[in-house]
Order: sequence, then structure tokens, then C-alpha cells
Amino acid sequence: MLSGMHEHDGPLTRLRRSHEHGVLDLLRKNGPMSRADLGARSGLSRTTLHDIVGGLVGSGAVVTSTPHVEVRKRGRPVEQLSLNPAAGEAVGIDFARRAVHVAAVNFAHEVIGSASEAHATDLSWPERVDIAVRLLTTLATGPSGDSSTGSSDDMAGGAAGGAAAGGPDRDRSQDPDRERDRSQDRSATVHLDALSAIGVGVVGPTTDPGSENAHAQGIDGLPDLLRKRFGAPVLLDNNTRLAALAEAVWGAAADSSDVLYLRLSHGVGGGLVVGGALHRGRYGLSGEFGHITVDPAGRQCECGGTGCLETRASLDAVLYRYREAGGRATDLAGFLDATSAAERPALEVLERVGSEIGEVLAAVCHAVGPGVIVVGGELAEAGPALLEPVERALRQHLMPMARRYVDVRRATLGEAGSALGGIALVLHESPLLSHYPRPVSEENE
Repeated sequence: MLSGMHEHDGPLTRLRRSHEHGVLDLLRKNGPMSRADLGARSGLSRTTLHDIVGGLVGSGAVVTSTPHVEVRKRGRPVEQLSLNPAAGEAVGIDFARRAVHVAAVNFAHEVIGSASEAHATDLSWPERVDIAVRLLTTLATGPSGDSSTGSSDDMAGGAAGGAAAGGPDRDRSQDPDRERDRSQDRSATVHLDALSAIGVGVVGPTTDPGSENAHAQGIDGLPDLLRKRFGAPVLLDNNTRLAALAEAVWGAAADSSDVLYLRLSHGVGGGLVVGGALHRGRYGLSGEFGHITVDPAGRQCECGGTGCLETRASLDAVLYRYREAGGRATDLAGFLDATSAAERPALEVLERVGSEIGEVLAAVCHAVGPGVIVVGGELAEAGPALLEPVERALRQHLMPMARRYVDVRRATLGEAGSALGGIALVLHESPLLSHYPRPVSEENE
């Protein structure tokens, strides 16, 4: 009896278990990966990785797939490994300034669906949470039209939730064939009674729900409200930072582990993903690129500073500068139309704005060394008229040796970005695998 116990819990068994959980953790955080990528990231030898992956596939914890024919490159298709998509789902919520956005993803990082609903800016937090619940219920509706909440026995794992909140002061589509395939799979619906965590994003320099900043935005009671509605722990973060994480996991920078994200909206903010992980900073100040000084003699900023990038590149600031230059449009849609029509005042303003943004980004790049810069927000809809001046100024101000390492891209996830970022936060930081299919080494104990 004692020798049997020693055999099952000996050093080799513990080492194998550690390797298995290491591989599962990489797939949980990064989504589908090739064996080569897993080997490089895990540090396991080829022989050990083959043995570990074989056991995980045999237990059902990991599944294999190959790219669809239309996306394969020449040569033999590279097999991808991922967590079993039937093991559960994660949901994300973005409480933006004027709307609620939700999204759902399965454990294989495949997007199940998303939904949005606009609302008045003065809507109360309980009412916003009601919208989130209603939207998530639409994603939890099965093929028959009934809510597919399911029992715990129906779930191989469970669902998890992440949310982002913009606060009152800020502002995929599915492949039809794949959707039909999912209609036969109950795991393609969201189980709201099995959430592992809810992530909440807030706008501001801190992620402490009890802070003065949180109280001023009226969101200090939101975590408790969500915990009561969903019965799950809450993960709190800035919704712009969550958009950065989402772009690094599913979006424009999915091929990079070091990402700088800049959002140009009613405010100017951003986020940093360093080594594949979201960087917050000691006091939650990371990503406040909008408060880097551009013009020391410029306009006063809401933060108390003078001439911040936000006073030059936010939507209101750009429209103000455009009208000063003789432009006639009064809103963003009109300004973007003027840009598309190559109206001179619009293009001149974007040239200056892009140059200022590029100079700021160059300074940040010298400090953190990202591989990809992603530009998002409503102003990014101006496309090349903005991004080309940004890239010219960036390369002008970067050290020559750094220029070839930085790639500027436009964000791809749109309004679902922060909700997907809430999911990514949970996948990265919540212990989702506690009810996951057990690796072989644990089944034998």
C-alpha cells in the first residue's frame, strides 16, 4: 500500500503533472499552438513534449486540428493543438460610455458570438448590468430557441466571464457553415450558471474599486453588483487595456507577444502587453499615453496637465482643429467623409495629428520596445490618412536600429474588442482549469 502511494505521488509523477499543467496553461492563455511553438514556449524536449501531448490528447483535454484549405500555406499543413472547445466557454462584458458589448469564446479561443446594445449615457449601473444579462442570454440560447443553461453534468468544464467598464465619463461574424456545425453542439452556447469569474474594466488611472476615482465614476459598487447577479468573482481592469490584450490574443497583433495599443476616441489611452501578459503598472497607470505632453504651451487637460496628447488627438480636439483650419463638418462622420473626399483641411489636420502621435509613440517605444503598435478607436477609421503620418513620424523619431523592429497596424476587433479583452483577462488570470478534463497522470492517481 505504501509503495503504491509512493509510486503514484513520486517525483516523476509530480514532474509529469507539472509538465501537463504547463502545456495546458500555455494553450489556455495563447489559444491554438503548433508543437514547435509549444516546445519553444514550454522549454520541454521534443521527446518529452511528444509524450505529454499524447497523454493530453488521449484524455480529451487537448484536441488537434489543421488549418482550413483556404488559409493553408504551401507544403504540409501544420497541426495545431488547443484546449478541448467542448470543455466550456468564457464571456466578456464591455460597459462602454453609450453601449454594452458582450462576447463569448470557447476554451479553444474560438469566438462563439457577440452582441451589443446602445443606451443613454446617464443609465444607472443596475440597468446596464440588466442589459448585459439580457445580451448574454441571447448568446446562451440554444438551436431550439430555448435558453440552454444546462446542468453541471452537461459541462465538461464550465464558463467564465470577463467584463470591461468604460464608465459614464468615457467613451465576427460567424462562418455560416461553422455556425451550422455548432448548432449540433451544445457546448456552443453559454452557460451563465457556471461562470468562473467576471472581469470588469474601468476608465481611469487606478483599478481599485474603492478608490476616489472609482467613486467619482460611480462604479465602486459594480463588482458587488456583478458578483450578486452572476455568482462569480470579479476581475477588474481598464477597458482600453483590455482592448490591447484582445488585439494581442485575437486581433491585429496576434502574432506578437509585445504590443503597444493606442486608442483614439473621446479620450486617448492605451495599453501594453509585455511578454504576452497585460502590464498594469504599480498604481494602474500603465497605458495613459494620452497624458504625455505634446505642447507645453497648449491647452489645459482634464488631468491637470497642459498640452497633453489628449488635447490634440481626441475626437473633440481633432474636430476643433479641423474647424479652425476651415473645415465645415460638425461631427466625426462628416469629418471622415471629408477625409475620404481628400478635403484639404481634413488631410492637413490628420497630417499634424499623426505626426504628434508618432512622436509620442517613438518615445514610448524607446522605453518598452514593442514589436507591434496597434492603433484603434473611432479616429483610426480615417485609415491611411492618419496611419501614414503616424508611421512617418514614428520612424523619423525612432533610433535607426529600432525602426525595422516596429510594425504599425490598425485594430481589427472593433466594438467587441474590450469584451474580448475581458475574456482574455479571465483566460490569463482565472484558474479555469480546475474542472477541466483531467490529464492522464491525475486519472491514474
